[in-house]
Amino acid sequence: MKTRAGALKYAESLILITIWVAILMVPFLIFQRDDKVVWESVFIAWMGVLPFFLVFLINHFLLIPFLLFKNNKLFYLLSVIILLMMFSFSTFYLERNRMETNSLPYPGIYPPPQAVQPNHNPRPGPPDRQQQRGSPIPFPPLVNTIILSVLVIGFDTGLRLIVRWTKLEQEKTILQKENIQNQLAFLRNQVSPHFFMNTLNNIHALIDINAEEAKTAIIKLSKLMRHLLYDADTDFTPLKKEVEFIKSYINLMMLRFPEKVKITLDIADDLPDRQIPPLLYTSLIENAFKHGISYNSNSFIHIRLSFSGNRLLFEIRNSNPHFSGKHASESIGLENTRKRLELIYHDKYDFEINQNEEIFAVKLIIPL
Repeated sequence: MKTRAGALKYAESLILITIWVAILMVPFLIFQRDDKVVWESVFIAWMGVLPFFLVFLINHFLLIPFLLFKNNKLFYLLSVIILLMMFSFSTFYLERNRMETNSLPYPGIYPPPQAVQPNHNPRPGPPDRQQQRGSPIPFPPLVNTIILSVLVIGFDTGLRLIVRWTKLEQEKTILQKENIQNQLAFLRNQVSPHFFMNTLNNIHALIDINAEEAKTAIIKLSKLMRHLLYDADTDFTPLKKEVEFIKSYINLMMLRFPEKVKITLDIADDLPDRQIPPLLYTSLIENAFKHGISYNSNSFIHIRLSFSGNRLLFEIRNSNPHFSGKHASESIGLENTRKRLELIYHDKYDFEINQNEEIFAVKLIIPL
């Protein structure tokens, strides 16, 4: 964040320095005679620029940071108006006194070009109408000074506001990303303990039935925990690793249930070498085993994972023996999954939940 803010500050300073250097270099291009610089005219031009530079410094280093950026916009506007009035009238009177003292013909930033030679036609007559129509009416010196001061302050204020707005937007984006990462970490941490607790309960139930299978289950659980500790602590994980995790998890769960519980897993063999968020499907599978299994009646869980083009399709259907009429969104696991999808994919995913008295079905499509 500090690096980006420094880059913006550097760009702002570079723009302002470039503009003022260009303004100071203009007299060198104007006041040249026989390829020689008329230094006297250059110094006079610089003296004409100096008051405007002082106005810029006051606005840039005092009014903007201490008034405008402190939310004192009305006071800033009044201060700018007072500054313009004081500067314009003082500059005008000082310039007029200097003209009267030195008999200078023109007040302004730069000395004027050569005055137009008077008409030597001795015969009096009306002025040339075409020349009158083509000659612009000059602004009074005071008006010129006010206009130039407004341009200096307006450009400086506009540039600083753009830089400040860009900086705030960058900081906002960074904070949003950090907030999303924190929320994702929180949701992942909710998944892992819940999964660990369910698996330990399964192994505990298996010990009294088959001790050897319980030992095998503990070895499988250690591999799963390795995936939770290392592979799942990232934003994305390879799809093939996540598929291996799902297979191992289902094998552990199948050890607990009798044969009348039909569990099928249909996963495409030629899955692409892509990455997905870790543990994205764990809550959905946990929910199916938690609510879709009954020891009193035939139960089933069907899981299908396939892909088409750049979209990955995950479907899970299970029996619904504990149907109570509540909406599926009330499940904590499903709600956490929806939050993760919203944080990661925004509106680029499809998440459908359908249920009735017999079947509970979830369909999730994410981009790869």
